[in-house]
Amino acid sequence: MTRKDGCRRSGSLLEGAGPDSTECTPGMPIRVLLADDQALIRSGLRLILEDQPDITVVAEAANGSQAIELSRRLRPDVCLIDIRMPGPDGIAVTAALAGPQVTDPIPVVVVTTFDLDEYIYGALRAGATGFVLKGCTPALLIEAVRAAEAGDALISPQLTLRLLRHLTPAARVMSPGVPLSDRELQIAQVIAKGRTNHEIAAELFISLSTVKTHLASIQRKLGVRNRLEIAAWVWESGLRAN
Repeated sequence: MTRKDGCRRSGSLLEGAGPDSTECTPGMPIRVLLADDQALIRSGLRLILEDQPDITVVAEAANGSQAIELSRRLRPDVCLIDIRMPGPDGIAVTAALAGPQVTDPIPVVVVTTFDLDEYIYGALRAGATGFVLKGCTPALLIEAVRAAEAGDALISPQLTLRLLRHLTPAARVMSPGVPLSDRELQIAQVIAKGRTNHEIAAELFISLSTVKTHLASIQRKLGVRNRLEIAAWVWESGLRAN
């Protein structure tokens, strides 16, 4: 897969820092737009992101209207959008940039201090590919940006658990085309706890690249698109670990 800036993406979870590695030459970083009405927050996010060699912030917006206009004009690879902003709020901005009716959507990660259910579900229904809290670690924020650019979804662990608790008990349980190995099932169960790739590697004493290799295999066997759907499968199948 080729990004519009010329980068080649591997299309697997085998290597790299994000859930789906991107093979980019220097000078072709992930281009990010920040939208938050607080300049201090934008500065902090910029410092975290631009400390990474593969990420650059191409624009900042202080309100929803600016976020929409700048995103459509500059076409960043990922937009980080706050929920509460003057003008159109974060959910409206997300719908305008990534909603079901958008012909050429831009990946949106919602970054907010508010973890109310109405915001979480509203953002996801509007087309957000990620939802993280401003109190999250820099590593999780960076991973969310890389995941969004790679076409995957990443949601703060505590929010993942909350979303999964709303699953309908009678939901249809998928049967994997090929049975998961013991290690793959173990990793799937840890994902269902809301752990990030780095946390899984530390908890199971394996390398990050090994986690991503297993993650790719799990997704392929289950026929799912991202870690949230893996977690949903674990919950629906009654395979949660204590």
